[in-house]
Amino acid sequence: MKRFLTLLGIVLVMAACQHTYYVVRHAEKQVTPQQSNPPLTANGEAMAQHLKELLQDKKIKHIFSTNTVRTTATAAPLAQAIGVTTELYGPKPDSTFIQKLKKLKHNTLVVGHSNTVDDIVNALSNSTKINGDLDESDYGGLYVVTVKGKTIYFKKLTY
Repeated sequence: MKRFLTLLGIVLVMAACQHTYYVVRHAEKQVTPQQSNPPLTANGEAMAQHLKELLQDKKIKHIFSTNTVRTTATAAPLAQAIGVTTELYGPKPDSTFIQKLKKLKHNTLVVGHSNTVDDIVNALSNSTKINGDLDESDYGGLYVVTVKGKTIYFKKLTY
């Protein structure tokens, strides 16, 4: 019995050491040449709602977004649904930001851009999982990086 309780304790500790990063590019944006900070399209707004539905039961404790209309609008439905304030980060995910993410040890959503999602995912994975910037027309990728102890798992889903 003592051995069983010890094993159960180890399993519980290992489960507590698991956390997941969900990294997405902002949902579909309006394309207007004169606008440098465009909003989401109607389809993009629907995508943001679907992202909320997918993630609202994932025990997310932190949400990060760049300070653009399209990224904050992508994060907003989930943030409102789970009562988490979206924290802003700079336009480029530098090593300070990545270290901040790695220290959190909680499930986290990060909303970025076509030229930053790869940097974030690769840094969180400690290896190359995405070989370069996303195509400008690539929306809907949900990149999942799960850390279990010292092991890191990666998978790509869609939303």
